[in-house]
Amino acid sequence: MITVTDLRKTYRQGERTITALDGVSLSVPKGSIHGIIGHSGAGKSTLVRCLTLLDRPTSGSVMIDGRELTSVRDAEIRLARRRIGMVFQHANLLDSRTAAQNVAHPLELVKTPKAEISARVARLLDLVGLTGFGDAYPSQLSGGQKQRVGIARALAAEPDVLLCDEPTSALDPATTEDILDLIHELTRTLQLTVLVITHEMNVVKRICDSVSLLENGKVVEHGPLIEVAATLDGSLARALMPLPGFKRTSALPVLELLLAGNSASGPVLSGLTRRFNAEVNVLAGSVEHLAGRQFGRLRVELDAEAPLAEITEFLESAGVQVEVAA
Repeated sequence: MITVTDLRKTYRQGERTITALDGVSLSVPKGSIHGIIGHSGAGKSTLVRCLTLLDRPTSGSVMIDGRELTSVRDAEIRLARRRIGMVFQHANLLDSRTAAQNVAHPLELVKTPKAEISARVARLLDLVGLTGFGDAYPSQLSGGQKQRVGIARALAAEPDVLLCDEPTSALDPATTEDILDLIHELTRTLQLTVLVITHEMNVVKRICDSVSLLENGKVVEHGPLIEVAATLDGSLARALMPLPGFKRTSALPVLELLLAGNSASGPVLSGLTRRFNAEVNVLAGSVEHLAGRQFGRLRVELDAEAPLAEITEFLESAGVQVEVAA
């Protein structure tokens, strides 16, 4: 389990104080995947550096399975870091080493017995789907295969936490799906706690159990994926189910609708048209399956004669969240 409490990081730039992290708090249960999403400059890279103790936080704490990492003495940092496996945007493999030698590298650094290294490397390469590729050099591997080697290397020290920093942003769509499937499978198989830092909402939709939105060093929205997706006016909900921009071209009433679960799969709009004999024009829509549940986001236009208050009451009674567009 990862618990981050009121994490702050400031830098001095001449006479200026720059706040990179401003009271970040989050909790990730063991065996789950949490996504941290935000635009460039939001503080994602600083958060990674603080979690891995590459930078000491100015204040706050980072705990992994009940152990406080931010109070670890400098002499013990390397041992503390072994509890966190790191997967980078680019695999960052050593070109002069084979795939097996790259996976073995962190074990060699801590003088693990050779027989144990050999057995563990073989097991990890098999786990990430690279049996038979141990003698291949990075130049002989595809982008997805390199990332698989990077994941195996991150798992070599048998960490409690896997920290993935933009793990798929350098990959093509098909390979991205394969790597995300692998991370998801490893989380369940090894009971890892996984933190994914990304700017790609597709990554969050695909594998995350929960998500936080980071803006200007602060967590401005967070929660289980199902809960944030079910918030009509939430920034994360809009990002998970984006609709195109809207510019009003008439005086007809326009509604923003959020449907979740049964309301997302039921004939809500057809029931509305039958009951009120109203014309409904769908201007935009998005449907997603998130964490095993169906969600729909719609923008609809009603005719001028439609009883807006009654229609709103009807939709809300059917479990649909409604907002009248400004």
